[in-house]
Amino acid sequence: TAVASFCGGASVANLTCLVAARDAVLARVGWDVPANGLIGAPAVTVIAGVELHASMSKAIAIAGLGRDQTVLVATDDQGRMQVDQVPPIDGPTIVLLQSGNVNTGASDSFARIREWRAQGAWVHVDGAFGMWASAAPNRMAQVAGIEAADSWATDAHKWLNVPYDAGVAIVADGNDLARSMRTDAAYLVADPARGTDQAGTDQAGTGPAGAGQRLPMQLGLQMSQQARGILVWAALYSLGRSGVADLVERCCSLTERFATKLVAGGAEVPHDVVLNQALVSFGDDEMTDAMIGAIAAEGTIWAGGTTWHGRRYLRLSVSGWETADADIDAAVDAILRCWDRL
Repeated sequence: TAVASFCGGASVANLTCLVAARDAVLARVGWDVPANGLIGAPAVTVIAGVELHASMSKAIAIAGLGRDQTVLVATDDQGRMQVDQVPPIDGPTIVLLQSGNVNTGASDSFARIREWRAQGAWVHVDGAFGMWASAAPNRMAQVAGIEAADSWATDAHKWLNVPYDAGVAIVADGNDLARSMRTDAAYLVADPARGTDQAGTDQAGTGPAGAGQRLPMQLGLQMSQQARGILVWAALYSLGRSGVADLVERCCSLTERFATKLVAGGAEVPHDVVLNQALVSFGDDEMTDAMIGAIAAEGTIWAGGTTWHGRRYLRLSVSGWETADADIDAAVDAILRCWDRL
């Protein structure tokens, strides 16, 4: 049964899942990381697309797997990993996929997840915002097959619009999460009526306790922490399934509207707009950087800059629950006025 752990943002969710992945693939070859550490452990191969998010790269480093040891696979003109270039799985291996490229919104193909898992790899999906495409009927094809992974990381502060921080680490087998995160302390007194200790594990110490008996300290990195799940529950309860679907679809449609109008005004969008992200160029890099500053100074909207495939772009991201067509039209008018002045 999949188990979720609320944590301090998608960066922590990615790290939580990566640590669980590391310990699981090494446990399969007889090495107990929580007991013995990594010194002397068999090597773990990490495979990722060259456009992996910075938080994923950071997690690789913190987990002791080595940024420079990562096998980086080329991406296509949309920022998607070219999965046909993934090397053969050999020994303890973790494959990192992405749902929602931070620049283009594109998701990697998940078609080979079952194949890689059958060969012994652990497959993790960094789905900070892209996983939410699965909630919208018109967008869910982008993440087809994502359910076959071993773990997923996502964030609720984006599309659900809840306050920071609200990451969620999800692991398909709760025992894999408990292996890495379980801890005990003398001041946590056993509760005989539940058959578990106060930490939420069964008294045999073999894994997470039953539903309703899992405590966050047994499933994540932190012990002291706020009840992040309440904010996520409140958003999901108030929106409902149809409300989440409408929010995701509306933001995607608004992004398409944004991009289409800017292209009509002479700007360039170098990728397919498939989710809620769009990159915009106003000619050369110098003009694009000048536009980023001018737009911020004008004040109608704020949008940051990014470098993608060697060029500078204005990076648009639409996820506000109140954003409407009129807001997009006002933003486009303001951007084009700035461009006229420059």
